[in-house]
Amino acid sequence: MAAYDFIGDIHGCFDELITLLKQIGYQSKGSIYVHPSGRQPVFIGDLTDRGPNSVASIQLITDMVQKGAAYYVPGNHCDKLYRYFLGRNVMIKHGLETTVAELEALSKRECKFIRKAFMSLYENAPLYQRLDDDQVVAAHAGIREDMIGKENKSVKAFVLYGDITGEKNPDGTPVRRDWSASYSGKRLIVYGHTPVLEPRIVGNTINIDTGCVFGGKLTALHYPEMSFSHTSSTMPFVPEKFRSFEETPIRKSR
Repeated sequence: MAAYDFIGDIHGCFDELITLLKQIGYQSKGSIYVHPSGRQPVFIGDLTDRGPNSVASIQLITDMVQKGAAYYVPGNHCDKLYRYFLGRNVMIKHGLETTVAELEALSKRECKFIRKAFMSLYENAPLYQRLDDDQVVAAHAGIREDMIGKENKSVKAFVLYGDITGEKNPDGTPVRRDWSASYSGKRLIVYGHTPVLEPRIVGNTINIDTGCVFGGKLTALHYPEMSFSHTSSTMPFVPEKFRSFEETPIRKSR
């Protein structure tokens, strides 16, 4: 049976990523990390922005995916960075400014290398990953059952941003419906995007974005064991960035 370690939104928290990988048994092998038992990590998007080391996160994950040692799906911050690299008119804020500052500190040669590597990673990534004979799906912000098997603009918007209404919250963030509450599919959906203090399990959905970049922790979901590991963040805790729900079923971490 296939064995995966789904890892939540990294957002440039490279040190925490390395700590977590080592903690769950991955070993350094050249420029990548591999598990002696053949487990593979699945990175569920938003590798960059806000955290201190987005460039290193890009380098490691790009290398691992290219060498067949990891899976990856893009997040909304990945999509924005890709559009920035294309030269599109994107706003350098909401976290992108930290990644751009890192890039501008590189030599032209290094920046060109990172740009090429990330664009290749993004262009070759599926919107969502269907794994373990289609029993589990990794999608950055989630996915509805009727969308699985499709790729179009509405599916892309949902996968990257969630079930948005088009409205804005007082803090400027988009209003998002809790799509997981109505999900009744048999496939397990593993996603992130919305920071929560603990992994949130609703039906066959699990949100593993535990807000590392906002002072929470970086979480890994072990599949098929359905257990968790995490490493604490070194970033300042920003409580208002975490979403709370009336009912948040939790499974124990290890």
